[in-house]
Amino acid sequence: MATGRTHRPATRSRGIPEATVARLPLYLRALTALSERSVPTVSSEELATAAGVNSAKLRKDFSYLGSYGTRGVGYDVEYLVYQISRELGLTQDWPVVIVGIGNLGAALAGYGGFASRGFRVAALIDADPAMAGKPIAGLPVRHTDELEAIINDNGVSIGVIATPAGAAQQVCDRLVAAGVTSILNFAPTVLSVPDGVDVRKVDLSIELQILAFHEQRKAGEDGAHEGAVAPPPLRAGADGGRKGPDGDVPAVMPA
Repeated sequence: MATGRTHRPATRSRGIPEATVARLPLYLRALTALSERSVPTVSSEELATAAGVNSAKLRKDFSYLGSYGTRGVGYDVEYLVYQISRELGLTQDWPVVIVGIGNLGAALAGYGGFASRGFRVAALIDADPAMAGKPIAGLPVRHTDELEAIINDNGVSIGVIATPAGAAQQVCDRLVAAGVTSILNFAPTVLSVPDGVDVRKVDLSIELQILAFHEQRKAGEDGAHEGAVAPPPLRAGADGGRKGPDGDVPAVMPA
């Protein structure tokens, strides 16, 4: 089996849009679930629903892969699993290092979904000397002094940063200098990287803030409907004019 350094996915050279690339894992997850249930074929409508997209977008995305399905039959599930896995580079082994083994880093280390999708956690790295040698998810934690050697020895091209924000850029710089060209960043900060290095950012607090925005808006809409109060009626003034809640309402508003 090939290792991470020997091959890069062909999506860019084939001109697949980034938005389509971002949806491919959604299709793969839905297709994998179908495959596990021994479903042989699936229609574009069924797969689109399972992936949470519309069927026209799905068909357009699959056209970039050269997969058009069969009218009246749909798409072959196993072939699509292979096709998308190949396009995403998941038909080979990708060694990954996780830097920062706090609560989040330890949780990532124990996540079983990495191995099943072609990602092998090659090492866990932390700056705390007290963590060195401590087993986490079956791997001993290594000190950051060993970072460059670990990357070189394992042919690592993907790094995961789960450090505090203040340490993330320095860790990023060392990863890139050692040869890492793709970074998954969980630190709550924006990383600066040179051309040729890809960064994907995961910020759970931002996602929660977005959800809070939607919850507040929904609560506001509900409150507006339930608490709607009719404006007070105008009443006649002593001079026959009309009065509002703040006094006389002039017949002509001043300019």
